[in-house]
Amino acid sequence: MNTNQILREASRRIYDAVKDMAGTEKAAGDFGRGAGGDISRNIDITAENTVLDYLKEINFECVVLGEECGRVELSDNPKGFVIMDAIDGSANAVRGVPFFCSSLAFATEDKLSSITDGVITNLSTGEMYWASKGEGAFLDEKQITVHKQTPLYKIVGVNTSGASPEIMKKLQPVFENHSHTRHFGANALEMAMFAQGLMDIFIDLRDKIRIQDIAAGYIIVKEAGGLLLDAEFKSLDADLSYDTRVSFVAAANQEILDDIFSNKN
Repeated sequence: MNTNQILREASRRIYDAVKDMAGTEKAAGDFGRGAGGDISRNIDITAENTVLDYLKEINFECVVLGEECGRVELSDNPKGFVIMDAIDGSANAVRGVPFFCSSLAFATEDKLSSITDGVITNLSTGEMYWASKGEGAFLDEKQITVHKQTPLYKIVGVNTSGASPEIMKKLQPVFENHSHTRHFGANALEMAMFAQGLMDIFIDLRDKIRIQDIAAGYIIVKEAGGLLLDAEFKSLDADLSYDTRVSFVAAANQEILDDIFSNKN
C-alpha cells in the first residue's frame, strides 16, 4: 500500500472503533490533558490507539505527532511524520452532535508545506475526504474542487470560539457584509467541506489552531484548488512543533477573499 492508502485504512478503522460511541457515556471520561493541551476523552484515546496499533501492525516507519499522545517514534529511521488528530470536534462527539471527524496527514519534513497526503473522515457518516500531492482531492471516489462559480449565497465559515475583542473587530467587515456565516465545531471537517465547494471561504484568525487540526485539510484544500493563507494573506506554512499555533484563511479564489474582507456595507 502507498502512504495515502495506509492513512485511509487507519481512518476506516477509527470509524469502525468509534461510530457507536458518540453521545454515550463511553465517549466521555477525563484522561488528563493531552499533548495538544485539551482534556483527553475516552473517544479520543480509543481513536488514537486504533491508529497507533495499526501503524505498529504494518510496521510503518514514521514518527507520529498525535493530539493526545504527543510524539511517538515508531522507527529509528522514519520515512516522515504522521500528523494525527484522531478526533477533531471532541466536544461534539461527546455530546452526540453529528459533526466530528478524524484527521490524518503525512509529511516528509518538519513543515506544513512538506505534507504529501491527507485524509479526513466524517465520523458521523463514514464519508472520506482525501488527497495526495499533485493528484487532486476526493470525497470517497469522486474528485472535488472548491466552488468556482459566483455563488447564489456566499457561505462564510468563521471560527470565533474564544476570540479576543481585537480579533472580533478585525472580523467586523465579514459579519457586516455577509449574513451567511457558519461554524460547526470541527475545523478539519469544515476545511474538507470548503474543499468540496460547500463554503466559499473559511476563516480562523485566533492564533489558536494546532498543526494537528489543519494538516490533512491543508493538502485537501490545496489539491481542491483553494487558496490557503496566513493572517497576513501570505501562503500558509509553519513547522510541526507542538508549540506552533496558526491563523489561516481558506478561500475559493482571490475575488472571494477581497470581497469578504472589504469594508463596504
